[in-house]
Amino acid sequence: MKIAEHVDYTDGFLSKLSLYKALALIALAQQGKQPSPKLLENCIQEFPKPQLGEFKVLQTLRMQPTQESPLTVPQTLGKLLARETVQVELIPEKKGLFLKHVEYQITSQHFKISVYRRYTDFDVFHELLLQRFAYRMVPALPPKRMLKGVLTSMSERDFIEGRRRALGRFINLVARHPFFSEDELVKTFLTFNGSDVQVKMRDACKKMGDEFMTNTMATLAKDYLPADIQAQFSSSRELIRNIHNSFHKLRDRAEKMAERSKENATDLLMFGRELSTLGSDSSPIPSLASSQSTWGILRQSLKGLSVEFALLADKGAQQGRREEDDVVEKLNLFLDLLQSYRDLCERHEKGVLHEHQRALQKYGMMKRQMMSATVQPKEQVSVEQLESRIVQQENAIQTMELRNYFSLFCLHQETQLIFTYLPITSHILGAFVNSQVQGHQEMGAVWNDLQQKLGCLFGVDEMQSPPLTPK
Repeated sequence: MKIAEHVDYTDGFLSKLSLYKALALIALAQQGKQPSPKLLENCIQEFPKPQLGEFKVLQTLRMQPTQESPLTVPQTLGKLLARETVQVELIPEKKGLFLKHVEYQITSQHFKISVYRRYTDFDVFHELLLQRFAYRMVPALPPKRMLKGVLTSMSERDFIEGRRRALGRFINLVARHPFFSEDELVKTFLTFNGSDVQVKMRDACKKMGDEFMTNTMATLAKDYLPADIQAQFSSSRELIRNIHNSFHKLRDRAEKMAERSKENATDLLMFGRELSTLGSDSSPIPSLASSQSTWGILRQSLKGLSVEFALLADKGAQQGRREEDDVVEKLNLFLDLLQSYRDLCERHEKGVLHEHQRALQKYGMMKRQMMSATVQPKEQVSVEQLESRIVQQENAIQTMELRNYFSLFCLHQETQLIFTYLPITSHILGAFVNSQVQGHQEMGAVWNDLQQKLGCLFGVDEMQSPPLTPK
């Protein structure tokens, strides 16, 4: 029976008859005898046919891929940057009826269209974004300032250029946000060509409502939040605050380096001009020094050196612009995002949580009034009104609790986006190193040419004189 112990005959794979025949086959094999063909035929006929079932049923039983939690934002920095690139260019100044205003050409690479916008259009767009996505990171706009008179001063021009850059950072952060990029409000701002874009955006926002009303996760957010969400939020907020402070210091240093490059360019240009002025001096050389001095020949040679110093100044100015465009601008982009995260945290604490606590306090006051009404008999109408108000307040509290959980849900996702953007640090460092390498190579080539020219003009011995003062 040891062989029979290894055969499962309890569930019908082999009938009892088949089992006996199988044992007979095994016994014949052990004796070295061949079974009869009839025995084999009967055994095979009695084996059950496998039932695979319908193909559609099998399809439903196939292994399904594991789905990520809705709380997870599956993004990389490369994907975010590839979503959209928006160019913001200043177009020639236009005159209004009373005041002059600045207009911008907005070119969307994703939608392949250019539209024209004023600062007030950005302002309305920003206001509507905060209404529609109150629980998301909405970058701040640069400050608005009234333009007085014709733009003649450099400070005014610098302000307008700085504002253009800031508006470019704002719209790119918005257009690359995974929850903004396909929204109708953003599409309208980037693509609508009519003159009444503000009315169009307000209508779109009014039809959609805020994200809580349209997001399918709004009422389910609580189910996906981790148990220690508050602890995670606090630790992430502290870490991001420290990162924010460090990037502020990096930006300040990068700005100073770019400013020094520009100042160095100005100094080189002025140095060359002074040499040219010195060489252009036509004052006669006194006779007592003319026989021994080579100043006359040297003075003539100084005139041509201003060309090389002008070229050095140009290379220095290019270096400053590279540091501004490639390094400072990237730092400012990330700082704008970090600041929007800080603003979001404050909105969560001062907005949703504060309103929830206020609603609970109001509800408690109503309950106390209700208890007082039951102890001290009052008119039936006033009691019914109070009961109705309590029910309304309970519904409001329930909605606020759902909004609170949805706010935490969104905060968790926005925190993930901050960490998704953090690898931009390598982009910034790469841009910084590349700008320095390129700048030093270009200026080094001009300095080498200048050295050779000086050797031809003054001789190598003149250029390699011993120190004039003892060390």
